[in-house]
Amino acid sequence: MTDTSTPPEGTPQPNPAPQQAAPSLRVLNQFVRDLSFENPGHRPVQEQPNIDLNIDVGATPHSSGNNTFEVALRLNATAKTGETTLFVCELDYAGVFQIQNAQENQVEPLLLIECPRLLFPFARRIIAEITREGGFPPLMIDPVDFVQIYQAQRAKAAAEGSAPAPTGQA
Repeated sequence: MTDTSTPPEGTPQPNPAPQQAAPSLRVLNQFVRDLSFENPGHRPVQEQPNIDLNIDVGATPHSSGNNTFEVALRLNATAKTGETTLFVCELDYAGVFQIQNAQENQVEPLLLIECPRLLFPFARRIIAEITREGGFPPLMIDPVDFVQIYQAQRAKAAAEGSAPAPTGQA
């Protein structure tokens, strides 16, 4: 049998540990900052083109303060057959995010992993649509592992002996 009675008055009560709220991430806004599609070698595509894709992620504090950050996802795709460039597509897609209740060591991974993960499907759709509207089959970019990009950037910065800036590149 368990004693469930209250302790006598004057007995010190254990202080419950304060519970910290879980970190939260809110998308306040997302937008196309810059979009460019160049079609210098438009001709019927007879063979599978070679696609060169570069992805870059950057984060900066937003001017509004209040733990808000602007995260930019930059995609650059170039399609070539042989020496002929079929198209060059560049997209700078950004979002404004608010982070609350996060420890200092949690902010950078949130900005460089979770925020781009939320932006990527929208940027992917824009790239697919603009290449289709440019007269080519839609460029469907495979899912991106932003954790791997972040870890590679951290390892590179550690090897160079410098603190990593809040950017990542694939």
